Amino acid sequence: MLPRLAAVVVPVYLTGIAVTVAAAASFATSPRSQLALVGIAGLLTASTFSERYPVPLDGIDTGGVSLTFVFAVATIVLYGWQAGVIVGFAAPVMQLFEHRPPLRVGFNASVLAAAGAASGAALAPLHGSSAAHTVAQVAVCAFVHYTVNVTLISAVVGTSSRKSVLEVARSSFTITMLPFALMGSAALILVVLWQRSPLLSGALVGPLLAIALYQRSTFRELRAMRLALTDPLTGLGNHRHFHDRLEREVADSRDQAYPLSLCLVDIDDFKRINDRNGHPGGDKVLAQLATRLRQGGEAFRLGGDEFAILLPGRDEEGARIAAEAIVRRIATVELPPAGPAGAVTVSAGIATVPEEGIDRDELVRRADSALYWAKEYGKDQVRVHRPDVVEIAELKRLAAGPDRAARFRAAASLARAVDARDAYTGSHSERVAELAARIATRLGVDREQVELTRLAGSLHDLGKLAIPEEILRKPGPLSEAERMVLERHPQIGFRMLESLGVDPVADWVLHHHERWDGAGYPHAVAGETIPLGARIIFVADAYDAMTSDRVYRERLSDEEALDELERCAGSQFDPEIVAAFAEELGLAGANVVAAFSA
Repeated sequence: MLPRLAAVVVPVYLTGIAVTVAAAASFATSPRSQLALVGIAGLLTASTFSERYPVPLDGIDTGGVSLTFVFAVATIVLYGWQAGVIVGFAAPVMQLFEHRPPLRVGFNASVLAAAGAASGAALAPLHGSSAAHTVAQVAVCAFVHYTVNVTLISAVVGTSSRKSVLEVARSSFTITMLPFALMGSAALILVVLWQRSPLLSGALVGPLLAIALYQRSTFRELRAMRLALTDPLTGLGNHRHFHDRLEREVADSRDQAYPLSLCLVDIDDFKRINDRNGHPGGDKVLAQLATRLRQGGEAFRLGGDEFAILLPGRDEEGARIAAEAIVRRIATVELPPAGPAGAVTVSAGIATVPEEGIDRDELVRRADSALYWAKEYGKDQVRVHRPDVVEIAELKRLAAGPDRAARFRAAASLARAVDARDAYTGSHSERVAELAARIATRLGVDREQVELTRLAGSLHDLGKLAIPEEILRKPGPLSEAERMVLERHPQIGFRMLESLGVDPVADWVLHHHERWDGAGYPHAVAGETIPLGARIIFVADAYDAMTSDRVYRERLSDEEALDELERCAGSQFDPEIVAAFAEELGLAGANVVAAFSA
């Protein structure tokens, strides 16, 4: 036994044994009628039987509560503290039939004996046989017995589990107060009936024991049902429970016209955590993460490292705020198994259902799509599903086969998403695609390359789908940090297209901001080392940007824009491409130029 635990257990043992010996000696030397001895024996039998079948309670780290309390209190009030101590000390012997450790059984017996002696001492000043005296005696006896019992049990539970004893006691009193108050009322009824006739009290003992057995059976059934709906590692609801609750919440949201948001959460790089620390370390991370997810809403573990949080009554903005708080809370918590820095990060995807007709599966699909975006393009962030964004995960599925044409059709469908979030006026990406195709044609490339250039032009800003709206539409100059975020969009677009397997389009999108003199981004390559498609798109993109209205400046005329391109030829742009573009615009005539600029 640990020294800390022994410091709690040993004094209780010694006290319980001492008061029991004193009670037995006093009881043996005090004259008792045969009827009293039969009554005490009956109460001892009922107490012992009830101790064999305690009723568990959620939230306390003990075996539960039993009707021993009722019979012990009644014995003390009816026959004195000596009989009460003997009944209390003897009752736990039945716990040995449940193969409980003898030390634990002895401790429980000592606690009941000590509680009986304390409550008997508290009754000493309360003399009288009136109804008021009886009520006062039962109330005082029950209160003292309950207080001593719960305090001593909490002390040993808190010490053995290395928890705060005060916190365990507070939780135990909160959970057990009502059951023990009801048992105190039952003890009063038993005392009153016993005083009138022990036979009448027998009619109460039977139903009390029957109720205890029924409650025990009901608790077991409820616990079995709960286990069927609970993830054993984290204690959160499992996959089945999640879908049942989600279906009900979706129906309630529709019937009562309130928003419902679903947040899916996934641990970033969880495989590395498992690889570095083993599965026990990974399980520890999952368990600690679950504790923090509970603070955000009703949480579930869907399997592996994926979780879900239901947020009824929260619209998209409220759900985003809640999810971001969860991500920040997890990121600031030190979880040693995670790695050298001890940090675990998560990504989250959100979907909300204010619309009519959306079902449970569609809500999950939308949240999963948003989670995919958060994981694929940055991690450690929250993404909200946007209906105007084409589902990349679905496109990857469609493009996964060997059909090259299918992959390019999937990529082409992304262009709608790009222009749906166009930061400029009109359909910028569509116009760049058309201009780029005309330049490619003017340069004499083959037809397939022309169409690939058109596709790359329509997708050159794909990566901006992952850039915050406030940066894209900022009316003034960008800060250095904002500029760095914006300049990531070619790499983001490249990763999105690379996953679809549409080379060389992905490579052209990656390099469409490289300058002829090598001062561009992201790789600062120069001259003809820049792919031809990327050089073409760069010119077309710059021209359309200059001839389109922006939030921070008015558009340039076609002539002014062309003059700017020619001025920067040889430094920013490929001179040959600028010349070909000027020829194309000249051959197209004023009407075509105006059409491109509209």
